[in-house]
Amino acid sequence: MNNLDDKKLTYLRIGLPAIIFGLLIGFYIGQRNSSNHNFSSLTNGAPVTSQQFSPFWTVWQDLDQKYVAAASTTAQDRIYGAIQGLAASYGDPYTVFFPPVESKMFQEDITGNFEGVGMEIGIKNKQLLVISPIKGSPADKAGVKAGDFILSIDGTSTASMGTDTAVKLIRGPGGSKVKISYLIQGIGKPVEKILTRAVINIPTLDTKTKPGGIFVISLYSFTSESPNLFRDALRQFVLSGDHKLILDLRGNPGGYLDAAWDMASWFLPAGKVVVTEDFGKNHPQNIYRSKGYDIFNKNLDMIVLVDGGSASAAEILAGALKEQGIAKLVGAKTFGKGSVQELIPITSDTSLKVTIARWLTPNGHNLSHDGLDPDYAVEVGDKDAAAKIDSQMNKAVQLLTAQP
Repeated sequence: MNNLDDKKLTYLRIGLPAIIFGLLIGFYIGQRNSSNHNFSSLTNGAPVTSQQFSPFWTVWQDLDQKYVAAASTTAQDRIYGAIQGLAASYGDPYTVFFPPVESKMFQEDITGNFEGVGMEIGIKNKQLLVISPIKGSPADKAGVKAGDFILSIDGTSTASMGTDTAVKLIRGPGGSKVKISYLIQGIGKPVEKILTRAVINIPTLDTKTKPGGIFVISLYSFTSESPNLFRDALRQFVLSGDHKLILDLRGNPGGYLDAAWDMASWFLPAGKVVVTEDFGKNHPQNIYRSKGYDIFNKNLDMIVLVDGGSASAAEILAGALKEQGIAKLVGAKTFGKGSVQELIPITSDTSLKVTIARWLTPNGHNLSHDGLDPDYAVEVGDKDAAAKIDSQMNKAVQLLTAQP
């Protein structure tokens, strides 16, 4: 298995960033030694008979002979469509076959060439929704919020639509427009927005201080540069002489696993579990343990802010700090996104993205299944949002100020 940059690349942008962008942590580039397969190997050893496969050819012939409109697809298009259906039959929105055009788009996305509206999208309960808008992006400026359901894109219904198809519809050249219909949580009537696409500059981190000696680090994404920026922010915190820290992971859709792993290591002794990569019963687990930077003593008082836009790497870091007793979580339940995808070249111009593992917190909690519950649940009401009152931040400050 070959990995980008000769290392495990635990980062995935599913056809959207800059964006829309799905930062599913866990991403491998796989290689295939041979493209030759026999039917007996296709179903865990159970053979697929010609009789079982015959309906495929029957449908193919009937469509050829009886479909009312002139054929608008080639035989190759139909084969690609069949393979896409095979991948979709597994019921995982992140397991997808990419025909040539989509495969090229995906390869461009993971190398950093993005234009779009600036939001990460995902699927929850079979519905397409916004995981998080990117700070300062067209989506963010238009008022798109985490948890908004996407009903249609340029008039095309998103019912049963996968994230990769949605990305293909939403992304486009900067300056062009896309019309999206949303269903905002708590509001029964759909809202239609026309967003102007742009090149998205994804922010990483900023810092500030609060009265009472509270240092705040706001982390917006887990990029390859995040560990160095986070280290510098921690240096500012240490030099300030404060011992109260708020790490704000709200609206952070994730990114590199290595970044989350490195950041957690500043707070944990060597050997403490940060996260476990679970491949299921057929493969051994990979356990990521703290690198042991562990520069803080027991005087550290720490709170992590999370919400429904905190996903993947953000959930890994928050889960490790919570379950290892370093910090309390304040805010709302996190999104629940933690899976690993492998990208397998199928032909020279097509590829398959398949989920191969899930992320588990130190206590074995499945992030993909449930997300994280905060220790102190604070929902942001419409009145507070309209008045620009950050009730979640206020709660974190209140808790830290009350510390002896």
